[in-house]
Amino acid sequence: MSDRLFLLIITCVLGLVLGLGFRYLPGERWQMLAVIPKIKGKDEQWQGTNLTYYGLFLATSQTLAIALLLILLGADGISLTGTLAATAIILAVCIPASRIVAILVERKRHSFTIGGASFVGILLAPWFILLTSAVLNSFFPCRLPTMPVMAAMAIAYTLGEGLGRLGCISFGCCYGKPLRDCSQLMQRIFSPVALIFHGATKKALYEGKLGGQPLVPIQAITCIFFCLTAIEGSFLFLQGHYSLALTLSIGISQIWRILSETLRADFRGFSTISAYQKMAGLSVLYVMGIIAFFPDPQIALPGIGQGLALLWQPGIILGLQGFWLLAFMVFGRSTVTTSTVSFRLIHEHI
Repeated sequence: MSDRLFLLIITCVLGLVLGLGFRYLPGERWQMLAVIPKIKGKDEQWQGTNLTYYGLFLATSQTLAIALLLILLGADGISLTGTLAATAIILAVCIPASRIVAILVERKRHSFTIGGASFVGILLAPWFILLTSAVLNSFFPCRLPTMPVMAAMAIAYTLGEGLGRLGCISFGCCYGKPLRDCSQLMQRIFSPVALIFHGATKKALYEGKLGGQPLVPIQAITCIFFCLTAIEGSFLFLQGHYSLALTLSIGISQIWRILSETLRADFRGFSTISAYQKMAGLSVLYVMGIIAFFPDPQIALPGIGQGLALLWQPGIILGLQGFWLLAFMVFGRSTVTTSTVSFRLIHEHI
């Protein structure tokens, strides 16, 4: 398979998924995925734990991001062991950081922040890669060049956050400003594609009191920007332009984070310039320094067929499934909603 055909297929699939998500996910039906009965009350009804589409989309987006990371690095012939070790270390820090940063910035114990987690990951990634390479090379040869690995991780992060915004649409979080509060020009631009949320448990309703109102589709715009950036970054990576792919992925994603927050209406902290905007700006400057410190290696161009063959291994497939399950357990269990469940027989079917 050629590089262009691979990227064309991904683009078509992403376009279909995003289009369906934008259409259906703002509805009330598409917030709760399932309910697990937990405690039975005296009225014979059960209190339930809600499993959300937010968790489904986050787990799926992160799993696909790791799959893309493995494909790109496998195409480049980079050590699978080193890739998995460095990725596991970074995720072990970033997943809890998504909640810890939200607690520090927003004072909310039951929220997640992908922006905060990505900032922590960007800061630590090059040093974790170097540490992993040094440790593994003391036992066996392990090719883990910093710049290609950083570029592939940035591309994977961009894809993961882009797809993950579908979860935000489902839960009604990260919502945009009401169109009525925007300029006439913005109203004309966004009116045909505005997001309108329904359901009392959507965050845009219980926090923003914006149910039934057309909102700037900031989550949808972010989905499109980030997914297109991941596609273009992958193309540059496969052409051997690692520093350019890293610059594009981090530059567009973080600059858009700074700009997009001016169109958001959800709570972003207690200052005029949010902590997440500051983190995004620092991330861009930090990556520019990393690029100057770690130049592109002179190696043969990657081959996508080699990367796809690496992914198609039982151990990798089972590992991705296990990671999906772990991510869904972390992000899919709602701690801000509950439910009541009752059961009865259908006597006509007995």
